[in-house]
Amino acid sequence: MSQNKETLLDELITFLENEREMYGPFSVNADIKQKETSAVSDLQANPNSGSQNSLSQQTASNPAAESSADIETEPLSLNQKLKQCKSLEELKELCLESDQLKTDLEGTNLVFGTGNPNAGLMIIGEAPGYNEDQQGEPFVGAAGQLLNKILKAIDFERKDVYIANILKHRPPDNRNPTSEERERSLPFLERQVDLIAPKLILCVGKVSGTTLLGKDEALKRMRGKFYDYRGAKLTVTYHPAALLRNPKWKRPVWEDVQKVRELYDELDGTS
Repeated sequence: MSQNKETLLDELITFLENEREMYGPFSVNADIKQKETSAVSDLQANPNSGSQNSLSQQTASNPAAESSADIETEPLSLNQKLKQCKSLEELKELCLESDQLKTDLEGTNLVFGTGNPNAGLMIIGEAPGYNEDQQGEPFVGAAGQLLNKILKAIDFERKDVYIANILKHRPPDNRNPTSEERERSLPFLERQVDLIAPKLILCVGKVSGTTLLGKDEALKRMRGKFYDYRGAKLTVTYHPAALLRNPKWKRPVWEDVQKVRELYDELDGTS
């Protein structure tokens, strides 16, 4: 091994001397010889060290060559987060940490939804009120009690259906949801509908109907019809709170929910 080193060094020195004769004098000092000897030794001991050093230099100068484990992943979009929710429980956890669902009223509680997660009928209202905010459940005040009576009149118990709202947080002064609030909340409700996969959806109130149907029409023009919505049949009627103020609308609501019951039985194959 030492003979090979010496032979290589002698050849290198001879080469440098020939170069000096051809291109002019230059010095070959002891430091250079030492470095040359060391370089030759390293190459003989590890033939691949040169390519490894070159690769290391390329990686250092080119961030794209770094390991994929060191590359930061982009944050998930809202749509990706929603698609990752495979159950209502997972969706509720996402809603709990989503500030975009909140309104201008501070300190409100999440009103996610309640009822049968496999319900064939889903009731969708507008927004939680004071009682709903306090209990974290939709339709628990006077309007909720009236809704229970309406459902019972067509042979549904509250536990048989699923009830939710467009908004999942109470707006200030129980005002109607703004268009911006509805736009922010709608993707969460859509995922909720997809997870429940109801046969029928009953929207109670103009805000609920216009938000899901994507058109601004008077409630009296929307009611009495069934629309296709995310694999379900959707219809619209008056909000129970409106019946408390205007008893004259009880008859139209009764007509609407009878049609709901008839179509539900037809879709269920029990008619």
